[in-house]
This record gives sequence, structure tokens and C-alpha cells, in this order.
Amino acid sequence: MTAITGKIGVTKRPGELGIHSMDAFTMIVPNLTDAETFYTSFGLDVREEGEGLGLYTFGHEHRWATLVEGLRKKFNTLSFAVFEEDFEPMKRRIEEQGIRLMDPPRGFDSNGIWFHDPFGVPIEVKVANKTTPNEKSPFLTQSAPSGVAAAPVRSKSGRVRPTRLAHVLLFTPDISKSIEFYCRVLGLRLSDRAGDGVCFLHGIHGSDHHLVAFAKSSGPGLHHCSWDMGGIDEIGRGAMFMADKGYTKGWGLGRHVLGSNYFHYVGDPWGSYAEYSADIDYIPLSQDWEAGEHDPEDAFYLWGPELPPEFVHNFETEPSD
Repeated sequence: MTAITGKIGVTKRPGELGIHSMDAFTMIVPNLTDAETFYTSFGLDVREEGEGLGLYTFGHEHRWATLVEGLRKKFNTLSFAVFEEDFEPMKRRIEEQGIRLMDPPRGFDSNGIWFHDPFGVPIEVKVANKTTPNEKSPFLTQSAPSGVAAAPVRSKSGRVRPTRLAHVLLFTPDISKSIEFYCRVLGLRLSDRAGDGVCFLHGIHGSDHHLVAFAKSSGPGLHHCSWDMGGIDEIGRGAMFMADKGYTKGWGLGRHVLGSNYFHYVGDPWGSYAEYSADIDYIPLSQDWEAGEHDPEDAFYLWGPELPPEFVHNFETEPSD
């Protein structure tokens, strides 16, 4: 292992510059009370912070997302993290490419650098601990021996708790331009792509198959935030609990092709989704993943229910009332 800023156990690809984690995102939602109810039911540790909400996972002090209230839902900012020794080289590379740095958005206390992606999304790059795992996350499948009942009664099954934010999938007007920008500027790499419909990008210092992904739309926005779970049973229990709470809109249970993860998507109150995910492919820092170009008809999901008609609709591009 490599020692980075005195911390043992953080892995780093030698001689290459790039972000190591998708650190956090912020989003504007129409109603914080609805947001607190939804994400608490989903299994997150939702905390009141200032005039907004922080989204945490239980047992982890990292804030994965911040929600603030506004007139309508809008994906707001996306933050990436680098190792301390890579911050100044990253800043120089960004400036040398003619990208204009800007002040942090109002209300942000940041020591990082800020700039816009090609479609106006504010991006932050800062020094922070690596939250992307250094190896593939555990995937638990349990089978009881004969003569033993494996499943608990439903009333005693307990709540599921996501372990971490795994990735976000954002809408973009141009898949190719998004790939070019995020790889050139942030050092991300293409994992897989399905035509001009969707693409998946990973980090070079060891990461899941994708830290951030993009789907084609007429404008930017959030399609879903994905949360890592321990296994299929946890996904199913989470989906059932959310349905019992009235959150029946969604898609799953199924298994993706690109990334290979098992999934269930739960529709939030504003037209985007929160995904329970497990057993996603992992790309170690020692491997140069061969990016695939896939037929969209054969690349979305291996098995699962029929795709809902509005699943890929970007509600953030609709005109205000």
C-alpha cells in the first residue's frame, strides 16, 4: 500500500493524475420534509444541517449529499476528490486547458477549485479522503443448512442500511462531449458505452465500474443516485419496505449488463430515482479496463421486469409552471 499524507491503506496509481472519488453532490428539492421522509425510509441517516439536509450512511461520517429547498428539483453541484499531492498539478492542468475557475457557489465553504462542465453544472475538485473502495465491496449470499429456516418473519427482518453512495447517473445533451470533458479534465476513464444513449466512467486509482454515468437528454439533470448494499436480500427488503411506505414507482429487481450490479430503483417525489445496488464490477488500479462499445438493445439489463415508459425521462428540462 502507498502512504498518502500520513494515512496508510490508501491506494494510488503511480505516475498518473486523476480524481480518486466522486465525493458528494448537492440538489435542490421542492420540499425538504418530503425529502427527509423519503431518504429516511430508504435507509439513510438524514441530518438537519443549516437550512438544508445532509445525507449520510449509518456508521460513516462522510456526507454524501446535501439537499436544499427551492421552487423545483434541480441537480446543483458535483464534487470530486483528489490526493493532496495531486491538487496543485490538477489545478494547473485545468487552467492550462483554458477552463475558467470560478468562486464557490453562494453558501459553499470550500478550499477546492470550482468550474463548470460543458453544460453548466458546477464542478468542485478538492482534497479529501478516498471514499471510493480500494477493493470490490463484499457481496453476501447466505444459505442455511438443511433443517433450519433461513428467512426471518417479515415483522422481525429489520431495516436495511446502505453502506455508501456508489455513483450518480446524470443527464447530458451530448454523451461524447461529456466523455471527452470528464476524462480530459478529471482523469476519469471510459468503462463502457451504449451508442449515444449512455456511458459509464471510472476512476484510475481503483473504483467501481462507474463513479459517474451519463444518459442522453435535452439538458442536464439527475437520473438517479445509487447506494451500495450487501446483497440481493437487502435490495429486496429495501424495495418492499419502500413499497409499504407508498413509494411504489420504480424498476426492479433486475441485473444490469454494464456494471453487472443487481438493482432496484425507487422513484423519489420529483421524478428521479434512488437505487439499491449490489455486486457492481470493480476495476482495480492495476488494470487498464478495455472500454466496450455496446448495442443499446443488448446492454441495458440482463434480466428484470419491463422498463417503465418514463424511466429515462428528465423532469428537470420541463418548463416551469
